[in-house]
Amino acid sequence: MAKIGFIKLGNLGMSQVIDLVQDEIAAREGISVRVFGTGPKMGKDEAAATAELKNFDADFYVMISPNSSAPGPTAAREIYKDVPCIVISDGPTKKEDREALQAAGFGYIIMTVDPLIGAKTEFLDPVEMASFNSDAMKVLSTCGVVRLIQEELDKVAAMADEGKELELPHILAKPEKCIERAGFNNPYAKAKALAALHMADSVAKINFPACFMMKEIEQVTLTAAAGHEMMRAAAQLAIDAREIEKANDSVFRQPHAKKGYQMTKTALYEKPQQ
Repeated sequence: MAKIGFIKLGNLGMSQVIDLVQDEIAAREGISVRVFGTGPKMGKDEAAATAELKNFDADFYVMISPNSSAPGPTAAREIYKDVPCIVISDGPTKKEDREALQAAGFGYIIMTVDPLIGAKTEFLDPVEMASFNSDAMKVLSTCGVVRLIQEELDKVAAMADEGKELELPHILAKPEKCIERAGFNNPYAKAKALAALHMADSVAKINFPACFMMKEIEQVTLTAAAGHEMMRAAAQLAIDAREIEKANDSVFRQPHAKKGYQMTKTALYEKPQQ
């Protein structure tokens, strides 16, 4: 039995499904999952509250948050520094900061392609927030990020189930690395998906000044809207890429068997095989 604890501090696009990718149809044996979420907030008070999940005594923990260098996620890592823990975030991206995480004993998957939302009251409301996250999820799912995380967590879960010493991942998930996990057969589909990843990677460069630097309402709203339009266009490219694969009956699927190992199939009417 592999026991996994998920800590959700604040929200990334990937936060929506991070605890589901190990057991997509809720039929997998030999795995037990618990989740502690703090909703949209990720301050030090929320970080302190996550200590409750340590009572689950998981084989390893997965901590997902925006900006893992922020005070809240940093405080949460202090709580989990004595147990195996994988940090999943959109930063830090600098090599020395990632090396510091590894030196402290943490695994990490840093997703530069999980985009920063245009979080300004002048622009963002609940509907816009939900729309943006659905667009982000379309890119993350189709273009390789979900499968990368599935595969890496599967590796660690298998080690835990077999009683082996855990080897935690240390991955900077840039567009070029993510696309190789997506399983595209058609090169034009792969190119569209790679373009979508690069666009998602660029959304933060647009939304960051809108969120933290600009003051005039016209600048803030126009810039944040541009970032969200780019995310919508990236989602459409991801949809187009998958439609090409569907037209060729070549969508790569990698479901979990009941026993937990990965199976694969491509043709729609094909039965998954180990």
